[in-house]
Amino acid sequence: MKIQLIRHGTVIIYLNNKKILIDPVLSPKNTMPPILDVENQNFNPLVDLPIKIDNIINCDAVIITHTHEDHFDSNAANILPKNILMFCQPEDKLKLEALGFSNIHEICDFYNWSEITINKTSGEHGHGELAIKMAPVSGFVLSCKKEPSIYIASDTVWCRKLKDAIEKFKPEIMVCNCGGAHFSFGKPITMTGKDISEISNCFPDIKIIAVHMDSWNHCSFSRKDLKYYIDKNHIKASVIIPKDGEILNF
Repeated sequence: MKIQLIRHGTVIIYLNNKKILIDPVLSPKNTMPPILDVENQNFNPLVDLPIKIDNIINCDAVIITHTHEDHFDSNAANILPKNILMFCQPEDKLKLEALGFSNIHEICDFYNWSEITINKTSGEHGHGELAIKMAPVSGFVLSCKKEPSIYIASDTVWCRKLKDAIEKFKPEIMVCNCGGAHFSFGKPITMTGKDISEISNCFPDIKIIAVHMDSWNHCSFSRKDLKYYIDKNHIKASVIIPKDGEILNF
């Protein structure tokens, strides 16, 4: 298995000889308006794509965890082939169809494709009423024989739903969307160091890949912040903080 962070929550997974693109956001740097109600009002994305778009979209399938603009943008909707194989949560199928995509499989529970099992999970995209407002968002656990299982947690904080999913599917690798995304009110809506610490304490054998940092204006918890938190709190689990474009081998 290989995992490549492209930028923010956009990741490519190479699994069972398939190339799977997660949450494609393909807009050039500073071409999307900033999220309002936060101090940083720079235009998004804050950084360029690290590789050519053609090398991103030449994939076998796409998984959309949810359709917030920082996880599926208009540029991706325009550039991706309309007949590309897509997996999504049921709530997003009609939206993707309206954008012209024709080969969409909604996953209510699980789906078997090319000897890969894709299990849908749920999470909490924030806390309290804000999490309800930001819903729905889904995670996906991908598994197949002779390769590690991987949990794409998507935009969620540490919560009972996340813990239950880990206990049920026992993934060996977990991609966590950090960045501490927030507004001027309420608690963070994606993970911070504290969330990573909770996962580490409960499941010390999981390899955690921390993404979703340094690329969007409402994500103020940086790679540097996470590295400092890990070192300061002596987090024992294996936490990897890849750079944009970096490829990890498992």
